[in-house]
Amino acid sequence: MRRGESRVPPSLAVIGALAAQTLLTDPLVPGPRFLVPGLEALLLLGLLAADPSRLSPESKDLRVVSIGFIGLLGVANGYALVTLVDRLVNGGGSGRVLLAAAAGVWLTNVVVFGLAYWELDRGGPLGRAGARPAPPHPDLWFPQDGDAKDAAPHDWAPVFLDYFYVSLTAASAFSPTDTMPLTPRSKLLMGLQSLVSLLTVGLVAARAVNILG
Repeated sequence: MRRGESRVPPSLAVIGALAAQTLLTDPLVPGPRFLVPGLEALLLLGLLAADPSRLSPESKDLRVVSIGFIGLLGVANGYALVTLVDRLVNGGGSGRVLLAAAAGVWLTNVVVFGLAYWELDRGGPLGRAGARPAPPHPDLWFPQDGDAKDAAPHDWAPVFLDYFYVSLTAASAFSPTDTMPLTPRSKLLMGLQSLVSLLTVGLVAARAVNILG
């Protein structure tokens, strides 16, 4: 049974996403400005309080709560993107504000999908640690799973930083890079992430730069 991975990297990523959401202006956030970030922070504290050190075989299986948390963060970011695009189409907002909002949406997009890949692939962190049943086939195929397996330890398993890198490269290239989605849900997730990133970078940021000019 593998040793579980630390909660610190995903927790830091969530904190980064919450910080990025502070870049959004009030109309881009559902409800009061700090309502959604506050709820997300409470959920994060709850997850940390349940097992503050490491996702190990002795950890409680909080996968449903974690996926719900990721969904909340994704819905809030999707709302911000739709509202931002509407403001750009209909006018309104300074270029600097729009650029800050676009950066917040893009960074949150990277964190949300990094967390989703981390939680869904191979049964999630507890599945990879052998603490819960894992599906027979992975959602994502890393280089270490194939020709590059000799470059990693024989018991290698992906951790959060691997999934964060997958999310970052998919959001930057608008497509898979060195890690391939294998299952329908992973393909849908990566396609959706690429679409969100393309809208943010190609439409929102470009329009904001034009306003600045």
